[in-house]
Amino acid sequence: MKTVLNSITAVILASTLVACGSSSSDDSSDTSTPVTEVTGFSYDATDLIENVTEQVIVDGYEMLNSKATVLHNATLTLLENKNAAALAAAQQAWKDARVFWEQGESHIFGPVDSLSIDPHLDTWPLNTADLEALLASNTTFSADNVKNFDDGVQGFHTMEFLLFGNGVEDNDKSIDEMTVREMEYLIACAEVFNIHTQSLVDAWVISANADDEPAYKDYLLTPGNDKYSSELGVIEELVNGVIGIVDEVGNGKIAEPFGTSKDTADTSLVESQYSWNSLTDF
Repeated sequence: MKTVLNSITAVILASTLVACGSSSSDDSSDTSTPVTEVTGFSYDATDLIENVTEQVIVDGYEMLNSKATVLHNATLTLLENKNAAALAAAQQAWKDARVFWEQGESHIFGPVDSLSIDPHLDTWPLNTADLEALLASNTTFSADNVKNFDDGVQGFHTMEFLLFGNGVEDNDKSIDEMTVREMEYLIACAEVFNIHTQSLVDAWVISANADDEPAYKDYLLTPGNDKYSSELGVIEELVNGVIGIVDEVGNGKIAEPFGTSKDTADTSLVESQYSWNSLTDF
């Protein structure tokens, strides 16, 4: 635990030294004073920006999309076979996809925000009342239908609930506890999920939003555009992303369930509680 805390502290200290102020993506008129004029220190960030953009962000989203495809296929296999092995494979596929989404939360900017992909994939808390009402209804579960559902009944945590159960007694839902309706909903959710992860990859490597707009990675790799006027603006974006998720995990995702005392602790607030995957998320 000490190693983790020390690492987080180091990141925050390094971040403070590198840049301050808000992300330049929110303001195309970046007038930040170059670091060289203030300290005399000069650093060419081109290699750093290229490495983070290509090997961390883009590669991470491509892996997320690949794992999302595996998850969708696993849900199809589950409906076809309806056995414990197929359920276990789908549960593991969910966990595998979760890894790359959580790693990507240090850069929740650009298309994942502008295209509303974040809430489509990871809205929390789950609206269990509406989810159970849908399962009890005659609604047809297709990708086209689920895509238009509220974010609170699709994405990671809907699939998690369907795959693992409510997480209260255990996180080991048996195949006998899973209905065909749940499997059909799961398949539709997984297909929509995969569509969104593909859109995210496409936005970073093909076009950020429209045919005439560059791939979003190009904005980072070639600063001096209407999103990032300089390398400093790109670094600020990257650093602020790290600061933001460290704050969210420490002061939100961990602190809120703990409450102010053991009497106010509420485990129902813990994200990924259905699969008991919260510590891995953090």
